[in-house]
Amino acid sequence: MVVVTGGAGFIGSCFVKKLNDNGINDIIIVDKLGTDLKWKNLIGKNFHSIIPIETFREQIQKGIYGRSISTIVHMGACSTTTERNADYLYDNNVEYSKILATYAFEHGCKFLYASSAATYGLGENGYSDTFNPELKPLNMYGYSKHLFDCWIFANSMESKVIGLKYFNVFGPNEYHKNDMASMVYKAFNQIQSKGYVELFESNVSEYPNGGQVRDFIYIKDVIDAMWELYLSTSVKGIFNLGTGVARSWNDLMTAVFTALGKSIDIRYIPMPEHLKYQYQNYTQASMELLRSKGIYTQPTTLEDAVSDYVQNYLLTSWQYI
Repeated sequence: MVVVTGGAGFIGSCFVKKLNDNGINDIIIVDKLGTDLKWKNLIGKNFHSIIPIETFREQIQKGIYGRSISTIVHMGACSTTTERNADYLYDNNVEYSKILATYAFEHGCKFLYASSAATYGLGENGYSDTFNPELKPLNMYGYSKHLFDCWIFANSMESKVIGLKYFNVFGPNEYHKNDMASMVYKAFNQIQSKGYVELFESNVSEYPNGGQVRDFIYIKDVIDAMWELYLSTSVKGIFNLGTGVARSWNDLMTAVFTALGKSIDIRYIPMPEHLKYQYQNYTQASMELLRSKGIYTQPTTLEDAVSDYVQNYLLTSWQYI
């Protein structure tokens, strides 16, 4: 049996589809469906059951599953970077993760979990995935992910688990994420409704307006890398998962306009005051560690990824993976 926490979410639901495509249907999805459209991510997927987070947490602590679980893919977390309830984030993203990791370790099952590039903060210490306890996340979400990574190392579990520091993931099945959806999705909607897209003006002289850069990675590449790691019996550790190539917001928006066959119209608006001193102007994943393991060696180009997303999913009534 495979457990996918956050299995109705963006990355989780896409990975459930990957499991199904490879004949794996004995899956427990742990998630809250809520009142948004997240449930649509599960249409057409095969799985055993959907279990609420609190129920599954209690079941794991009571040991009712024994050794029936072969793999836990732990994508479930509060990923809202603006969430201010630190106690909730600590309990949900750290303590809950400890419970699952401990179960996996004690019962000999594989444990693959979501860390985050948010652990790197402004990148003062670079973006190497060599463990560094001195990282300075900018928000409690990033800090909660960093705390769990630190716990993994403090308990010498890095050689027993797979953690992935996701960079800027975009693609199908993110439609329910609202403010946390990718800028590709937001730009598509802006362009369709207004004919133009808005970006924040630069807050530093080193970068022109729209010249701030990010490591954008397509969901299909993410899932392919996760599948390789799921199959591997030897690769363990905490790794970055990006493309290793930083691209600008202007590049990203140009790709969206091009995919839509429209003239480029980017307008720059003042950056909100609360973001000026905690805005990431540059992120780029160091990918040497993961690729040295032979995992995820051929990323999709930004232009090809955006074109696929726009033309085959967004323009066709928000198709799902």
